[in-house]
Amino acid sequence: IYDYIFKYKFLETENGRLKEALSQLQQDAREVDSLVRENERLRKLLELKAAHEDYELVDGYIIARSSGDWLSTLTINRGASSGIEKGMCAITENGEVVGLVTEVGSNYAVVTTVMDSSVGISATIADTGYSGIVSGGYAKGYPDLLLMEYLQVVPAGSTVYPRNLVIGYIVDAGYDENRTAKFAYLKPAVDVDSLEQIFILTDYEAE
Repeated sequence: IYDYIFKYKFLETENGRLKEALSQLQQDAREVDSLVRENERLRKLLELKAAHEDYELVDGYIIARSSGDWLSTLTINRGASSGIEKGMCAITENGEVVGLVTEVGSNYAVVTTVMDSSVGISATIADTGYSGIVSGGYAKGYPDLLLMEYLQVVPAGSTVYPRNLVIGYIVDAGYDENRTAKFAYLKPAVDVDSLEQIFILTDYEAE
């Protein structure tokens, strides 16, 4: 009986040790995956900077998220102390629009994303030149898409964000009920829920 109890205790201890080792290996694997993703983002960012040497960017990691039927915000770990100001544009390393900075603290900033119904961004369709306002599509019953309305023709680019950033890709288009304005539904270029790190465009040369 003593020998049995001894072996049981030994196996129990060994099992605990193996579980700890496995947990550490899994943690190491997650850290490696995170470093690989970060390295890929930085490589893409270098390509973006090479194509747009005038871009001044501040990176920020997402530390909080808020989403609902009408709103979508991200909080990052950089703020006024890093030169971020309200109204600046947030993008990905691929030059995709994430949203606009709407709140700034000393060491944090809140970005209201393109999915939020309150955000309206002037944009141009690349292959036709049509311009309009892009906003979150929830109000029209399309919570996962963006809505672009052509009712008001506006210049592409502004003092907030430069030209040639990507907002989304058209999946459907048509006219409103009175056939007085065209509209298009866009699939967002960026998956807001999957973002880990974004970049705030603090300065650039306006065209």
